[in-house]
Amino acid sequence: MYALAGKKIWVAGHRGMVGSAVVRRLAAKDCAVLTAGREEVDLTRQAEVERFLLEARPDAIVLAAAKVGGILANDRLPAEFIYNNLAIAANVVHAAHRADVDRLLMLGSSCIYPKFAPQPIPEDALLSGPLEPTNEWYAVAKIAGIKLAQAYRKQYGRDYIAAIPANLYGPGDDFDPASSHVLPALIRRAHEAKRSGAASIAIWGTGTPYREFLHADDCADALLFLLETYSAHDPVNVGSGSELTILDLARLVCRVVGFTGEIVTDPQKPDGTPRKLMSAAKLRDAGWRPRIGLEEGVRGTYEWFLGHVAGREGAT
Repeated sequence: MYALAGKKIWVAGHRGMVGSAVVRRLAAKDCAVLTAGREEVDLTRQAEVERFLLEARPDAIVLAAAKVGGILANDRLPAEFIYNNLAIAANVVHAAHRADVDRLLMLGSSCIYPKFAPQPIPEDALLSGPLEPTNEWYAVAKIAGIKLAQAYRKQYGRDYIAAIPANLYGPGDDFDPASSHVLPALIRRAHEAKRSGAASIAIWGTGTPYREFLHADDCADALLFLLETYSAHDPVNVGSGSELTILDLARLVCRVVGFTGEIVTDPQKPDGTPRKLMSAAKLRDAGWRPRIGLEEGVRGTYEWFLGHVAGREGAT
């Protein structure tokens, strides 16, 4: 439906994990990739975004830019999470319309679904119940971004679409203990415990919640598949279709890292949503499947961590 060959594609957020994966994936396409760092355009400033788009005139936009973080970061910085993500979505979508960009892909997040959504979660579960309190600020902003894309589609006929990825991981992830998501946090914790000879590592909560994980490169592949083939009002889930408990994830990470100590749960810390497996039926029916298994993906991510984070910090 939408050929990327010969097009100019702006990847907003190209330095992030997902954005950089999209840039890598676009290298195999016959198209021009546009990028702009924060020093060139601050996406939270409307005038800067409009100026950039009116000058660059891309044919399509992949909006992967966002302020992201785990439970701890969401709890400590609620104003930053809601303001920055609302501003990014509003500025890019509106400026895209003003610059006559007729193709845009908005990225949502699996946390936009209700805390007790049916499992696997279908796309129509959106706004059907209360959100998980530990990340509601980020979720509200991401929901608003999807609704923006739908509104500009409805009112102006813009071919704007939205995708909702599962929990993502891979090269370029955030391994900062204060802001990282669960999988990179576990990789760092297990690595440091192995390096120091610690007898155990602790994980937040009971370890019983189920989570779904998708490699960033698989996500990028799915996003370009949607950009090329999908045009409709409703968002599309992008997931692996499989899940495991946080405790089993910790065991997998420890096996990959080589940490043989004990894994201790901390029930005093929040668990978050008890289960979050998204239905991938719509994307599967369209012909897309992920390629990277979880253990394979974690091994590659750990190798990246060793070379780009631990190596830089002298903690290999």
